[in-house]
Amino acid sequence: MRIDVLTLFPRMFEGPMGESIIGKARDKGLLDIRVSNFRDFSDNKHQTVDDYPYGGGAGMLLKVQPIFDNIEAIKQERPEVTPRVILLDPAGKKFDQHMAEEFSKEEQLVFICGHYEGYDERIRTLVTDEVSLGDYVLTGGELGAMVMIDATVRLLPDVLGNNLSAQTDSHSTGLLEHPQYTRPADFRGMKVPEVLTNGNHKLIEEWQTKESLRRTYLRRPDMLAAYELTPQMEKWLAEIKREENQ
Repeated sequence: MRIDVLTLFPRMFEGPMGESIIGKARDKGLLDIRVSNFRDFSDNKHQTVDDYPYGGGAGMLLKVQPIFDNIEAIKQERPEVTPRVILLDPAGKKFDQHMAEEFSKEEQLVFICGHYEGYDERIRTLVTDEVSLGDYVLTGGELGAMVMIDATVRLLPDVLGNNLSAQTDSHSTGLLEHPQYTRPADFRGMKVPEVLTNGNHKLIEEWQTKESLRRTYLRRPDMLAAYELTPQMEKWLAEIKREENQ
C-alpha cells in the first residue's frame, strides 16, 4: 500500500511513522508512506497557503491552488491508480474500525491535513471521504491522520504476522473483546479464571463469548443494538443482566 500525506508540518510524521508496527511494515516493503508539504506547491513568491474568507468571518482558509497542484502531482506519479483521498475535517464522518477495514483494502490512500479555520470549499471536489477522528477539534489534521494510518496499516496482510489478532479485536467482531490473561496464574491473590487453564477449548470459547457480551453490555450497550445475537447468546445476555443487576 502507498499512503501520501499532505501537510504543512511534515516533521510531525518523522517519528510516529517510522516506529513500531508501521516502521516494520515499511522495512518489509509492505508500506510506502510519502509526506509532502503543500506549501511547496504554492504558486506565489511568498508561498502563502491561506487567505481571508470571502464574505468575512473569523480565521483564515486554506487556499485551493496548492492542494490541487499537490494532489495532481501525486496522481501523475501513478496514473494507473485511483487513490482514495481523505480530508480530515471535524464535520466529516466519524472514523471507526469498519472504515479502517475499508481503507486497508485500497491500493493508495491520500490524507489531506487541514489547518487554520478551514478549507476553501472547492478542495472538497478532490475528495472521496471526509473523515473526523471524533466530536472535538484539534489544531490540525496531522494527529488524526496518524491515528487513521495506524489503525489501517495494522490490518494489511502480513503486517501483524498473525492476522487472527486483528480479526478478533474489539469493534472488529461487533462486540468488545473479552478479558485476557497471561502468567502468572495467581498474582497477589488475583487468579486467572479456572476455565482458561483447564484445556477444554469448547468451554473456553463459550466463556470468551459470554465475557465479550458482558463487557459490551456494561461498557458499550449501544453496540448490542446493532449486533445480531444467536439464541444462545441471548440466553447468556439474559444471565449477564441478572448477574450484574443483583
